[in-house]
Amino acid sequence: MKKTLLIILAVAVFIGFSLVGTYNNLVQQNQAVEAQWAQVETQYQRRFDLIPNLVNSVKGLFDQEQTVFGDIAEARTRYSGATTVDAKAQAAGQVESALARLLVIVENYPDIKSDQATMGLMDELAGTENRVSVERKRFNDLVRTYNTNIKQFPTNLIARLFGFSPKAYFEAVEAAEQAPEVNFGD
Repeated sequence: MKKTLLIILAVAVFIGFSLVGTYNNLVQQNQAVEAQWAQVETQYQRRFDLIPNLVNSVKGLFDQEQTVFGDIAEARTRYSGATTVDAKAQAAGQVESALARLLVIVENYPDIKSDQATMGLMDELAGTENRVSVERKRFNDLVRTYNTNIKQFPTNLIARLFGFSPKAYFEAVEAAEQAPEVNFGD
């Protein structure tokens, strides 16, 4: 009787420690995903800080592309108002699309391309875009690890019990694979 009770107690302690360990692992992975998203947002903020400087450096050189400036401002506003990762990712994609059109315009204007301040800002922006890409990849890697973990047995039971749900991957916006079209028009 005493021996049976000790075995039952030992099994209960083992299961308890396993439960606590699995829960703590899920919490740690969840926090890692959130921290990595913060890194993505940090790079977005860097981009958003650079964009007005680039826009202002080229704005006075041409008037026909005012829609690009409006698109950039609108996309930045949408990003600021977004409250979910998905909404922020979509707004960031809109910023990228408008920014790509601006960069095409800059490339087609020799006066702008020869301006050192503009070129310096474009280099900074290119570096920031690389950082954004790296941070997004890291985010998606952590999301994949987390999502895989909460779907595997027996962790999936504990995840469901404590309300851990899958995270969304960062995905490119629709039509991101298409180059921006700029018409210097008729």
